[in-house]
Amino acid sequence: MTNSIRGLTRSRLTHGLVQISLDLKNIDDALRMAAIAADAGADWLEIGTPLAMAEGANAVRVLRAEYPDHPLIADLKIMDGGYGEAKMYAEAGADAVVVMGRAHDATIERVCDAGRDFGVLVMGDDIAAPDRIEEARRLERLGVGMVLHHIGHDHRSAHRELKLSPLTDLPGIVAATTVPVQAVGGLSIEQAISCPAIGAGVVVFGAPLAVDDETSFTIPEGDLPSILRDAIARVHESAVKQ
Repeated sequence: MTNSIRGLTRSRLTHGLVQISLDLKNIDDALRMAAIAADAGADWLEIGTPLAMAEGANAVRVLRAEYPDHPLIADLKIMDGGYGEAKMYAEAGADAVVVMGRAHDATIERVCDAGRDFGVLVMGDDIAAPDRIEEARRLERLGVGMVLHHIGHDHRSAHRELKLSPLTDLPGIVAATTVPVQAVGGLSIEQAISCPAIGAGVVVFGAPLAVDDETSFTIPEGDLPSILRDAIARVHESAVKQ
């Protein structure tokens, strides 16, 4: 890895880091978005699930060649075949992979085995868990290096009246675990910027920057560079409270 993040701990997160999710459907758009993100000061770049599905591991190889010093996160949402899938993306140049908490224990453990063997950070996604705090404990117990606290787009859309937000359970998850935590799913820029103060020091700016609707994964119009520069600067200035 060019910029090791596998051993990341909360104690190392003295300030917030910013991860930009490239939730796009082709490598050309991903490179354009990555350039905007990198110029704005983003720390990590994420091969979002749509990009991973559309372009496969080649997306990692292309972005690695263009951004040798930026950690690359592959949001694979692994559910089975954990070792092989993690290995494939690690060998392509990914620095982190995502496994789903709803997978079998054995799958999560095998992804973590690959993480140790290939030096990649394993992020455990708690989407759809009935008890998010207990799920975070389980993911850490099984060996993940980061908990990704996630309220899914479809679920939020189907229950708009509930105003579902990852901020609801975030303090409890931070208190219940010792590994770094991310919070994603429907957060506004202002809400995302607030996450480091809660203890979730890796802030994700994702799909709202790229998804116009459920089927169009495109870079939005508007002054995105300026918006990102301001948001990233504010995250970098926010000290994490441990």
